[in-house]
Amino acid sequence: MLVSKKLFSFSLSTQTLYFCEVLFDVWTALCFSQSRITKHLNQIIMKTLLSNFSFRKISAVLLLSLFQLTAFTQDMKIKKGDSKMKMAMADFKTWPMAAQMAIKEQMGLYGKPDEVTPTMVVWNNNGIWKKTIISKMENKHDFPKSHMDCMEQILSYRVPVNKSEMLNEFDGSVNFDRTQGFLSARCDKEENNLLALNLSYDIITGKKTVAEARRSYGEMVMQAMAGNKPEYMKKLMFSSNMNAPDPDVSTIK
Repeated sequence: MLVSKKLFSFSLSTQTLYFCEVLFDVWTALCFSQSRITKHLNQIIMKTLLSNFSFRKISAVLLLSLFQLTAFTQDMKIKKGDSKMKMAMADFKTWPMAAQMAIKEQMGLYGKPDEVTPTMVVWNNNGIWKKTIISKMENKHDFPKSHMDCMEQILSYRVPVNKSEMLNEFDGSVNFDRTQGFLSARCDKEENNLLALNLSYDIITGKKTVAEARRSYGEMVMQAMAGNKPEYMKKLMFSSNMNAPDPDVSTIK
């Protein structure tokens, strides 16, 4: 109350000066988060403002202050997010090497993951994939050569019911979810997942038998190891199907 009486006892020009001085203090504080050039420019604006009072100028400065404060807040949110991501990246050093390599590969291809937990890293709708999941828990897989499975990559694709057993026989790391309409492969590299899924498509369409697909898998991996990567390991040779989910039919009336 005393402050209010004291303030209103000032003349109009004195009130304006008081207001500008307070505003200048706030503005200066905001300047510390900006670059040297921006900080210098902001100080010049305020100095000019204080030398020739104008409510229009004060309004302009208020708008600029609001803009600066909003930008500062957004910058802090981004830095906070980056800090959390850096902490998460550091945590990966305790993960198995295959998983670390897979994470590095996927970040190089698709950027930062959408989800990070103590046991998995997830990208959603990255490239051709519905989802990519890299797990800290890995599984040994001896086909076609001993390696550790840690990265599952999922497509939207409806697998005909009569082809399900053939895919199981082809590769135990190829999986499908009939209800959700997902077809996935789990390996240690994206190129190997592409190969497994492309050969699965050949089985589904009748282009190859299970035995032929398994033989082709080994041959193509050997080609890649020799420096001649086949097309089946470079891109998906068929289109995913967004109408893949199969809700089945009700048997209870």
